[in-house]
Amino acid sequence: MQILFYVFIVIHLIVCFFLIGVVLIQQGRSADLAGAFGGQGSQTAFGPRAAANVLTRLTTWSAVLFMCTSLALVILYNRASGSHSVLENAKPAPISTPAK
Repeated sequence: MQILFYVFIVIHLIVCFFLIGVVLIQQGRSADLAGAFGGQGSQTAFGPRAAANVLTRLTTWSAVLFMCTSLALVILYNRASGSHSVLENAKPAPISTPAK
């Protein structure tokens, strides 16, 4: 169980750095020189739409992987440490009478 936790940490770190890289590589809409003059050209090798689609898909899938590994780490940590909810031992608030 402990080794699985460390494997998920390594996968999570790889996904984190990949997600950061993919987001930083993306350009905003009309961020190149042709966009400043209203042109539809782009300086990418894939063309203006294909590169955006590839980077958008990579961003989406890496974000999904990030969320899945985050949830898996929380579940594994809770099972390993035996921790429980913070509200488990909470006492209910006393019921007061309304003011007259």
